[in-house]
Amino acid sequence: MTKSSEHMLSLWKQMRLSHDQEWKVREKIRASWARSMEYGVSPFLKMNRQVLPPEKLALKIEENRELVEVALPIIKNLFEVVKGSGFVVALADREGTLLVVVGDEEGIEFTRKANFVEGARWSEDVMGTNAIGLSLVEGKPVQVYGYEHFCICAYNSTCSAAPIRNAEGKIIGVLDITGPFEKVHHHTLGMVVAGVSAIENQMALKKALRENLLANQYKTYIMESIRDGIVTTDNLGYITHLNRSAARLLHLDREKVIGQNLAQVLGDEESNYYFINLVRSKKIITDTVVNLTRNHETVRCTVSCSPLIDQDGQDMGRVVVLQEIKRVNRLVNRLVGSRARVHFSELFGKEDCFKEALRIGRAAAASDCNVLLLGESGTGKDLFAQAIHNASVRAEQPFVAINCGAIPRDLIASELFGYDEGAFTGAKKGGNPGKFELADQGTIFLDEIGEMPVDLQAALLRVLEERQVMRVGGREYIPVNVRIIAATNKDLALEVEKGNFRRDLFYRLSVIVIQLPPLRERKADIRELATHFLKRISGRLGKDVEGFAPEVLDLFLNYHWPGNIRELQNVVERAVNLATGPVITTDLLPPGLIESVTSRKTSPAKKEAALIKSAEEQAIRSCLARFRSKTEAARHLGISRSTLYRKMKEYGIKDVDFNPLLI
Repeated sequence: MTKSSEHMLSLWKQMRLSHDQEWKVREKIRASWARSMEYGVSPFLKMNRQVLPPEKLALKIEENRELVEVALPIIKNLFEVVKGSGFVVALADREGTLLVVVGDEEGIEFTRKANFVEGARWSEDVMGTNAIGLSLVEGKPVQVYGYEHFCICAYNSTCSAAPIRNAEGKIIGVLDITGPFEKVHHHTLGMVVAGVSAIENQMALKKALRENLLANQYKTYIMESIRDGIVTTDNLGYITHLNRSAARLLHLDREKVIGQNLAQVLGDEESNYYFINLVRSKKIITDTVVNLTRNHETVRCTVSCSPLIDQDGQDMGRVVVLQEIKRVNRLVNRLVGSRARVHFSELFGKEDCFKEALRIGRAAAASDCNVLLLGESGTGKDLFAQAIHNASVRAEQPFVAINCGAIPRDLIASELFGYDEGAFTGAKKGGNPGKFELADQGTIFLDEIGEMPVDLQAALLRVLEERQVMRVGGREYIPVNVRIIAATNKDLALEVEKGNFRRDLFYRLSVIVIQLPPLRERKADIRELATHFLKRISGRLGKDVEGFAPEVLDLFLNYHWPGNIRELQNVVERAVNLATGPVITTDLLPPGLIESVTSRKTSPAKKEAALIKSAEEQAIRSCLARFRSKTEAARHLGISRSTLYRKMKEYGIKDVDFNPLLI
């Protein structure tokens, strides 16, 4: 022991063993001594006895892995400064447990005597006054000199320590330099403070990088989860990011185009110039329709574009959002309810005439040709159209219905084909897509096609032939791929002869013709249909109506149903609303229905004759629907062809009711 060490030990003993308050000791040291005594720490500890076993130390290091990883290079740099002086550089966690001790042989040998080793806890409650423990209590850099240490094992050392804080200001560890008291330098504490500052800066930088990486990951995840195409560019038009949807829409390889100029990537197709000019402008663009061409393929999109401005008002680039018109239109159709809900499984009937209509309908669904539905009002032509669509390959695509007879003549063109901005007074900004655009890839149902004006029939024919439309006031054609199902309650063949309907359009629409029988020809189905409506309507209204009185069903079977199935549904709905009991009785029926049946009552002979005529008419209709020629139909009926012609005329049966090409 050197003389200086003996002197330091003597000072330490005098201070520990005497109670003289006149010793000139710093106030924070005196306060720490008092706390150490309250903790019950023995001042005569010759070494630290709270040392973690290796497995628990490994867990501690793992808990503080980021701190250790950041601090270790700085600790090694500090050691290079104090190397050869007997000092070691140490890192402790927020509880004062040593995680890292770096030193040369001389320094390690010196500190090992007090068990200043990795895994040892040097908090104030364990080892009394020392720099690590005191800096944790004070929250400040401190230096504890020789005799100021509470325990005898550290009397001959000086330690300098400073707390390490995270970005939130919370203490997460301590940096310490410890060595022989006689070799301490007045800059040692400053070195520790500088080291802590470096560690904290590195921790903050690492946190910022991690948060930035996380933000980028969130941004990427959000951009990739959005089905719209998103492209970002810098202020010179160079692509900084594009999501998967944009790459698919524009036929681009994402890895190759990042960092390239958007205009150069899209090429010099004339249709792309308008889009590029929109992106280059500093204006906010919303839902503007453009055509984009890549690899000789043109896609119609809506474009929304916003400038990126930083906090200093500087232009940083653009964010471009692309929505394919097809997807926008499908969304519109879903929102406005333009979709088919009926399936063939929901259309039922026992009569052969209806079964034949179902058979042809299912066959039509298996093809992609145009269909013409013929039948009186209320026979369910719209339901058949929905069922055909839902059984076709276009089932997942839009089903758009339009009633040609319900739209004013001067508006039907814009409804069917859409219009561009400024096409007429009051035209919507940005224009509006027509039904054909909305139905692209799907089915358009043209109800009451016989009401369409002749001049518009020519435009419709052109759409069928060219598979493209031009909006009212537009200057470019828009490709469309639609399947047409048309319906009418008129005799279109007669309308053709009158000049009210174009012959070429008639043949275009009537590739497959389906005749829907009126309800009066479906006597066997009336009871089942009425019961179906009864259950559905009473359930909807929350009423317990179970069935029909026998006389009601008799009236139903004898009524001629000019409004067909729709009228039957309305009659049942009226009765259910008025019913106060579980059975529908005659007093709940419309008076006109009962009067009509009563007035049609005839003598038994006339009734029998009427039944025979009805059966004969039904047989002729069934054969004409079944066979492709009148000759085959007549042969099956056992009559001559001339008789068949006469009977058809007698019953008002026309060729077009079954097949316009029937001969």
